[in-house]
Amino acid sequence: MHVVTPSEITEAVIRSFGGTPDPRTKAIVTALTRHLHAFVMEVRPSTEEWSAAIGFLKRTGDTPHGARQELILLSDVLGVSMLVDAINHSEDEAATESTVLGPFFVEDTPVLPLGADMSGGAQGKPLWIDIAVTDAAGSPLAGAMVDIWQADDDGVYDVQRDLPDGAHINRGRFQSDDKGRVRCWSVIPASYQIPSDGPAGEVLAATGRHAWRPAHVHFRIAAEGYRPLVTHLFVRGDAYLGSDAVFGVKPSLVADLSVHRAPAPDGRAVQGAWRSLDYRFVLQRGDR
Repeated sequence: MHVVTPSEITEAVIRSFGGTPDPRTKAIVTALTRHLHAFVMEVRPSTEEWSAAIGFLKRTGDTPHGARQELILLSDVLGVSMLVDAINHSEDEAATESTVLGPFFVEDTPVLPLGADMSGGAQGKPLWIDIAVTDAAGSPLAGAMVDIWQADDDGVYDVQRDLPDGAHINRGRFQSDDKGRVRCWSVIPASYQIPSDGPAGEVLAATGRHAWRPAHVHFRIAAEGYRPLVTHLFVRGDAYLGSDAVFGVKPSLVADLSVHRAPAPDGRAVQGAWRSLDYRFVLQRGDR
């Protein structure tokens, strides 16, 4: 079939998907084609610009940064990660709100005992994390698996450092007790700039945007019979709460760090004041 006009090209490609056996796949590739072709018609890129765009995507996939995932980072800075999150987590208003996973999550982090210090000796002011995991009625969820990770006092994640195999800093996995609680030591997180030495950073530079994220602690919580929750807790008062480079801040996820000068809850010797982060996470029933 000979195609001449732009609309004929678009329709010819869509017709080529007519034999797609899976309806969902057919719907996705059809919509992708229509929107991508419409984008090209609106922007009308030169041949050189289109070649540069293809090169940009190739570099995004090829950027070697260890455990860091540049495609996730690009999705984050374009707001796509939060858009996908928004359309998939809007059913239960009682459940804790979700936010982006980020590019530094590590699968199969070793399980630590409750009350452990997950800081790995990182510098920073001590932070006692004390959370509860419940259902919407407030009943505790025992045995929930809780991944916790964060940047250190320099705003750097352990996967960005040259560490021995199996070593982790400010990262741990815990199992909630019979009251649904998880407690551990860490350090106060710092606001930081997301990596800007790759294609995602090129987007920020080209558009005049900053690369800062407000200080936060990541959580991924899973319990049988409930939808997994991926979220952060942000430190109240941070200068970048209103301009997060990845659009991940939600008011319900902004938390206070309480200051204490009394003895630590587990009897640990702490020089000077220590802070605590207390929060109740509510999971939504389901398996998605």
